[in-house]
Amino acid sequence: MTRIAGLAGNRGRNLLHIDDLEPGGADLAVVLATDADAPVLDAAAERDIPTEVVPLDGDSRREHERRVLDALDGHGFDLVCLDGYMRILSDTFLDEVPTTLNVHPSLLPSFPGMDAWGDALDAGVKTVGCTVHVVTDATDADGEVVESEVDAGPIVTQEPVPVYEGDVRDSLKERVLHEGEFRAYPRAVKWFAEDRATVDAESNTVAVAGDEGGPLPARRVVSEDRHADLRYGENPHQDAALYADYTCEEPSVVHADQLNEGAKALSYNNYNDADGALNLVKEFDEPAAAVIKHTNPAGCATADTLADAYADALATDAKSAFGGIVALNRECDAETAELVTDSFKEVVVAPGYTDEALDTLCEKKNLRVLDLACEPAALRETSEPMTSKELVGGRLVQERDLAAVTRSDLEVVTEREPTDEEIETMLFAWKVQKHVKSNGIVFATDTETVGLGVGQVSRVDAVEIAAMKADRDAEGKSVEGAVMGSDAFFPFPDAVEKAAEAGIEAVIQPGGSKNDDKVIEAADELGMTMVMTGQRCFRHD
Repeated sequence: MTRIAGLAGNRGRNLLHIDDLEPGGADLAVVLATDADAPVLDAAAERDIPTEVVPLDGDSRREHERRVLDALDGHGFDLVCLDGYMRILSDTFLDEVPTTLNVHPSLLPSFPGMDAWGDALDAGVKTVGCTVHVVTDATDADGEVVESEVDAGPIVTQEPVPVYEGDVRDSLKERVLHEGEFRAYPRAVKWFAEDRATVDAESNTVAVAGDEGGPLPARRVVSEDRHADLRYGENPHQDAALYADYTCEEPSVVHADQLNEGAKALSYNNYNDADGALNLVKEFDEPAAAVIKHTNPAGCATADTLADAYADALATDAKSAFGGIVALNRECDAETAELVTDSFKEVVVAPGYTDEALDTLCEKKNLRVLDLACEPAALRETSEPMTSKELVGGRLVQERDLAAVTRSDLEVVTEREPTDEEIETMLFAWKVQKHVKSNGIVFATDTETVGLGVGQVSRVDAVEIAAMKADRDAEGKSVEGAVMGSDAFFPFPDAVEKAAEAGIEAVIQPGGSKNDDKVIEAADELGMTMVMTGQRCFRHD
């Protein structure tokens, strides 16, 4: 366990917050102040933390530091943390103690002085923050302060904090504390407590294990600007806003222009669904269309023309597509626009629109028309390799599922080889499968969906639902001779048997079940062909 000697000047809120969190198992061994009336002393005593007072009695800097060292002697500590300790430290103290950390209320080297908040407001900056740094000697041989050396030690971590219109010194000070220092200081302490931080005095740097590069660094800072106030979140009782990353180069619904200005603004759910729809059509080089409902495809297809692709996608489940989101990967033409407006849709997003198409779409008062304003080929270019999901207390970060399965990746595991047409459909089904919530099943013929079973807790249930939806809701389509895609392996043969009953003759799945042999045996007995991709494509949200 790492024990901390805390040197405070007043309330010591950072020290007490660190003691509450115990980052990396660290806690306070002692709290020392120069003023016997400092509120932190009473707060520490209430927590049974030993306290010391070393008043400033007019002695020199080095003499005072020697008295501080005497007071700390015997308390046993591995790290020193300053919190409003208004005394510049010299080598007399620093050379005798373990690493000493301090937090400064600005993004150093900006605003290093005593009034960082006021200086930031005077400068009119839009972002401030805080810096946790290693304390280094900022005095000369006589113990006099060298101003250029104050707060100049190696930076451990920083936390940006926005400056809002109407901010004054006190409001900004409180925000930097609660949104900046309360995050950054415990984070830095945790790294030292876990022995992951290494100070290199010669280069004036701090290295943290995991900082070697790559997409998942040990330290991650995300800075985004509020882009839009939303009417509400997933439900009317939830407040919501959209934040934008203006460094993103990839076509996105966040940065798309809404062309029909008279229509209502997009909602939280609209953005979420439109993002899912756009990511699906980005999978295809051919003209493609997708209709999304509640982040799941109601239908998807590719064809020689965009209008045919949309018609085939809609025909998968026109009933569920009512009120859905449409994504297109080509400039929307008049014929496609007529089909889109033939039934109620919430949003359409495309890389562009002809004048005739735009006139048609804008006749629908509440159909939001989003223009990506890019060439169709740009949809196949990705600049964002990672995706994340907020959790209570943290954030999950992972690589986007940009993996592409090709013909050469398919392992035929059944006696019957798939035909060229079946392979083409398998590869299409797999691209759609990546965007279906797990457990997910896709039925497809040619390059269009026939039925989908989405978001089920049982894979066999997902198969039965896909068959039911195809039989009941698909227009002009049949499961007979179709391909089934599965986002994960089949734990038992029952799902394959159910698929065969519905008319499925070919299956694409990852494989990897301990019962693969039984599943393959069932497929052989049913005269089906089956290929394995060797990779799973779960999508859990």
